[in-house]
Amino acid sequence: MILVAGVDSSTQSCKVVIRNAETGALVREGRASHPTGTEVDPAHWLVALHEAIAAAGGIGDVAAISIGGQQHGMVVLDADGNVIRPALLWNDTRSAAEADQLVEHFSASYLVAQTGSVPVASFTSTKLLWLKNHEPDNAAKVAAIALPHDWLSWRLAGFGPVNQSEKGPDFGALVTDRSDASGTGYFNPSTASYCEDILQFALGHAAIVPKIVATGTVALETTAGIKIACGAGDNAAAAFGLGAAAGDVVVSLGTSGTVFSVSATSTADASGTIAGFASASNDFLPLVCTLNAARVLDSISSLLLASHDELSDLALSAEPGAGGVVLVPYFEGERTPNLPDAKASITGLTLANNTRANLARAAIEGMLCGLNAGLQALVDAGVECNRVLLVGGAAASPAVQQIAGEVFGVPILVPQAGEYVADGAARQAAWVAMGRPAQWQIATLNQISVSKIDLISDQYAVAASKY
Repeated sequence: MILVAGVDSSTQSCKVVIRNAETGALVREGRASHPTGTEVDPAHWLVALHEAIAAAGGIGDVAAISIGGQQHGMVVLDADGNVIRPALLWNDTRSAAEADQLVEHFSASYLVAQTGSVPVASFTSTKLLWLKNHEPDNAAKVAAIALPHDWLSWRLAGFGPVNQSEKGPDFGALVTDRSDASGTGYFNPSTASYCEDILQFALGHAAIVPKIVATGTVALETTAGIKIACGAGDNAAAAFGLGAAAGDVVVSLGTSGTVFSVSATSTADASGTIAGFASASNDFLPLVCTLNAARVLDSISSLLLASHDELSDLALSAEPGAGGVVLVPYFEGERTPNLPDAKASITGLTLANNTRANLARAAIEGMLCGLNAGLQALVDAGVECNRVLLVGGAAASPAVQQIAGEVFGVPILVPQAGEYVADGAARQAAWVAMGRPAQWQIATLNQISVSKIDLISDQYAVAASKY
């Protein structure tokens, strides 16, 4: 039996799965925590990676490994391979002004044409410009730039500072894939090449960036001879782990919400709603992000003094449209649409419809209608949507599943909960271990096929139009 390892180095933790390369069967797994915060010393990720590997029983018996990781994080290295400063993560918003500065300098249309996206504070390019503007001495030291998963793969292969590694700071060994590079803001996913003009403007000088390696190709090897695949950004790895193909749209209900699809064609949205990323399957991954997802249900459950199971039962006891009650769930402002200072609102309340059941349903309808705006943006951009793969913790709710069908109007597939980022990385590892793509079956929790109920979307659109 050939074993492979997949890693998810996320914001909160590091997860490692060991799977049978042929069947995908889980053999063992482990995890370790990451520090909290919006900037983190990457050394913590390396420690957590080794702890998670140990918790999974080690990788001495695996043929290949691949690392999926949080996108956008800025890891800057000096000429000796040392990390210059803590990495700024995707959720660090201090570079919002630099995002505006990039758009002002290059124009949104130019940036979209070159990179597929309008930069926001999440992107690496904005963080580099922030470094140049606010820490010029550190910016001047930068010899190479990596993303979290790039840096971990490099270190796992034995590279790094002279006093911390076996192979030294060989920047020529830095590798990444199209999916993670496409979130930097200085990479063209259509040509698979870096945009040197954007990178040099952001940092102030040229720097080494990881070379692009395709999925299915050996990128590196550990000192013990274990093959290392190219890895991927987290959303792309999740899509790969789910086996998403053209026509599948993944709706992920986490702390924030994401709507993304594997597509054979790229997108170019100058409004900034759609980020034109690349996929882990060598295609494209147009993505829309919302700020308000599962936390909406957490908040309303707390308000109603109900568990999540009770919230689901309450919602299903109400009629579609919640008797005219509409929740626009902009509790944390919103990114799609771009309303960072907006607040949530409840409208349509009367003495007759002011019930716990209607409020519970309105919360779920509002959360899903917000995500449906992202889905419609993808469809309007030409992305095919034949079904929705509903994932994330909130996807287990029967009410969320049922109402998703009523809002999205396409068949809903709910896979069993799993570590899909790590699984996607494991599939990459299986490809390099076996020399061919792995054909793994995804366990399904539920399938929903219901007709779209226009009332829900129509009354939500009226309420949201007031913002």
